[in-house]
Amino acid sequence: MPLALVRGFLTGIVTGTTLCAFVVGIIIEYVPLIITGLGLPIAYGILLYLAGAPRRAREAKLAPVIALAKIESLRAGGTETGDIPVDLVLTVVPDGMASHRVRITHGINLVDIPNYRPGDVLVVRYPPDRPWKARVVERPSPEWERRAAEAVIESAPESSLVQEPPEGCAFGALAVLGFLLGAALVLSLFRAELFAPEAPARTEETLSSVTTSSSGSATVNVDRSLLGEGELRRAIDSLALAADVSQVITVVVEDRRLTVVFAPTSAQVPRFDLRALAVDRVPALVRRATATIDVGSPRTWQVMIVPFGTAVSSRVIVTGPGGSGSLADGG
Repeated sequence: MPLALVRGFLTGIVTGTTLCAFVVGIIIEYVPLIITGLGLPIAYGILLYLAGAPRRAREAKLAPVIALAKIESLRAGGTETGDIPVDLVLTVVPDGMASHRVRITHGINLVDIPNYRPGDVLVVRYPPDRPWKARVVERPSPEWERRAAEAVIESAPESSLVQEPPEGCAFGALAVLGFLLGAALVLSLFRAELFAPEAPARTEETLSSVTTSSSGSATVNVDRSLLGEGELRRAIDSLALAADVSQVITVVVEDRRLTVVFAPTSAQVPRFDLRALAVDRVPALVRRATATIDVGSPRTWQVMIVPFGTAVSSRVIVTGPGGSGSLADGG
């Protein structure tokens, strides 16, 4: 019984670990975990088979008990094949031991069903320590055939029915406990990947330096060109998380750098909110300037954005081996 409880506990752990590993592996898209979830029950089954080898070897050395058995009742089940599973209740009379009842399932060919009737005597065999595993001997020896033909067997009382010992509530409780522990083990090992907040769509931007004083500047360095779709807006949003961008007097946009100059606290100078900047117009302005200003190659560009009255003025400066030129927004 203790071994059965241990087996139930281990089976629960393997089941919980397998299911949880398979599901978690799919969620976090981790193939090795999925493979582990699929392979664990196979490995566990092999271990159980190997662990049961000594018991099977001992049982193989024990001579089975051969006895006469009378059919008390039979009930045929349904099947689509030629053999029909028939539930038999037998009174088994082993030599030198008390008779008992046993319930077994025996496959009988459809044409042989009339040969099995209540009261008929059969020959059965079973392991000495497990009488509930009785099996009908299909072709008994001539001696046993003669004994079966001549035998008159008294029915054993129904209370003598032998059955496989139930696993019990402890087995089920340990199996459930093992299942929960197995699932908890997987969740604890991969909780960081499973419950981590979703990473932002872009993690390439890195804030190199930020001055949060009322008079100063801040620079955002990124790994991609700010002319890409949405890149300039993401750079501005990342800067807004670290500094107040509502009081800006100058903005310089380069290919992979955004520099912002903030207005001094006491100075009465024009300023604007960087978040209100029409960033979608900057890439188009740069492309128009680099296409129309001929300064040779290689060349660089930068966009100067400053407040002009109640509006904001943007100018692109393109520099190359042939000099430099500029183009204003609307120019």
